[in-house]
Amino acid sequence: MAEASTQPTKKQRTTHFWDAFKNIALLFSFLVNLILVIVLLLMIRPLFMAKTQVAEPLLGDLDAAFAALGETKIETTVSINDALPVVFDLPLQQNTNVVLTQPVPLSVPTTFSLGNQGTIYGWVSLELPAGMVLPVALNLNVPVNTTVPVVMQVPVTIPLNEAGMGPAITQLRGVFSPIQNTLQKLPDSPEEIITPQ
Repeated sequence: MAEASTQPTKKQRTTHFWDAFKNIALLFSFLVNLILVIVLLLMIRPLFMAKTQVAEPLLGDLDAAFAALGETKIETTVSINDALPVVFDLPLQQNTNVVLTQPVPLSVPTTFSLGNQGTIYGWVSLELPAGMVLPVALNLNVPVNTTVPVVMQVPVTIPLNEAGMGPAITQLRGVFSPIQNTLQKLPDSPEEIITPQ
């Protein structure tokens, strides 16, 4: 019986082994957690640097670029080379002199008064010579039907905001605005988390 008391029983050996395993597992878990905490602490500063040196400037530059896009003006020169039809009636009312280009024969009825002796009715025939200048009064409509060549360079300025791009630019800025606002509310360094203001 003395021999039986000095030998550990199977149950005692199992309990002893289980206690050793728990101690090793506890120590292993503690070491893994400690290493993870150290890694997180070492990696947290680059995360804050990425926020302050990459993300915030990038979103700020995007917003400024979208705002500048809304204020952008397209300036160019449009070349026009075309023929425009011109159709209208030109009223013409004026006094002018005309020159006869050929002789003009005239034969008109006339009356010759001989005083107390009576009257003679007859015709007078004469010819107006070429080159003779006659004063005339013009009163007529002159039809105009022609084409006018149009060749010009027209400077054009188109503000994008007024050309229909304003709503799209506002919408683009609205997409990034919540992200930028949320990012600005986050702390800039680990010190701000430890000692909040």
